[in-house]
Amino acid sequence: MVDRMGRRSFFAGLCTLGMASQVGPWIGPVATAAESGRRGDLKVTDVQVLQVTGKSKRRALYLKIQTDGGVAGLYGPIDNEAGLFVERSFKRPLLGQDPLAHEAYWDRMFRADRHSRGSHYLIGLSAVDNALWDLRGRLLGLPVWRLLGGSRKSVQAYASCLGFSQEPAALQAKVRELKEQGYRHQKWFVRDRGPRFGPQGVQKDVEVVRLAREAAGDDVDLMFDAYWQWDLQYALAWARRAEQYHPRWIEEPFQTANLEAFIELSRRTSIPVATGEHFYGRWDVHEFLKARAITVVQADPEWCGGVSELVKICTLASVHGVQVVPHGHSLHAAMHVVASQPLEVCPLVEYLIQKMGTYYEFEKHPSKPVNGLLELPDRPGFGIELDESKIQDIRPISWQQT
Repeated sequence: MVDRMGRRSFFAGLCTLGMASQVGPWIGPVATAAESGRRGDLKVTDVQVLQVTGKSKRRALYLKIQTDGGVAGLYGPIDNEAGLFVERSFKRPLLGQDPLAHEAYWDRMFRADRHSRGSHYLIGLSAVDNALWDLRGRLLGLPVWRLLGGSRKSVQAYASCLGFSQEPAALQAKVRELKEQGYRHQKWFVRDRGPRFGPQGVQKDVEVVRLAREAAGDDVDLMFDAYWQWDLQYALAWARRAEQYHPRWIEEPFQTANLEAFIELSRRTSIPVATGEHFYGRWDVHEFLKARAITVVQADPEWCGGVSELVKICTLASVHGVQVVPHGHSLHAAMHVVASQPLEVCPLVEYLIQKMGTYYEFEKHPSKPVNGLLELPDRPGFGIELDESKIQDIRPISWQQT
């Protein structure tokens, strides 16, 4: 069900609440103690999944958590599945709760459902957790990376090249172009083949590595993503021939359900093995790390349980001496967590070149690397501000149980 609300009436309504001077972020100014009362007394009064429709007719979902102190948290874009689970599982228990007590809420909700280790449930909880971190930042007037104890004002981005041509001339031209733009870390995808292509498939996938290294030179890190398409024998055959080109890692050669294959590949190749975008909580990560199955954890703060859980995963990774490079489904949460961690633990942020060009269409300050670096915002929370000039309408939506 959609509660219809035109763009003009939505923003006009905000003005009646004294927010006219901050139409961009539309969720109100950063609170002061006088405006909010004692911060410990704050309560959540409303939770809304907002559908934003642009003048381009593109749509995105954002989660808004409102408090009785006039301060709200905002996070997005979020997945449709996240919105559904927020509506059905997380909204009602959040109403009336202290928005600063996020650890207690997270733990209570994780224990509340027998399927809480499942993907969509954790994706919904991630959205709530991230919105609560944004709310905390707006309340205190600090960006999330500062709340987490960070000191880095920029983070190194790697160019994630999903969707680019792998025709030899085009591939090499793009590698050189990205290097000139300052990307000293690039990831290319070897996902179009696999075991059914036999030795010829291995040869072509190794050829992608050779061509990329030839174009990049020795001063660029090259990573490769197999997108779950391989089995162990195919991966071993590829690794034996690709080792000479010194990849920084091979990503997701198998589905994460196949722990034994990860263990065996890591044991038999010098190429670091990475996975984790489909880890749901620290428990999944722990199983892989205690088995020495990977050396790069790619947990996604949009999916693994939010900022709160990704920070715990970073601590776990540091104990095992491995790195966390979050999956780049989105940027806001990943950037802030990476900036809060030691460089030895979190060296990079993934930047999907093609996706990110339009993903933040409705925001005033979309993050884009300059010379391979992403600057951290100094705005409160995640610094998300919606751009009225790009929005046709914005409306709360809900999913009815059938």
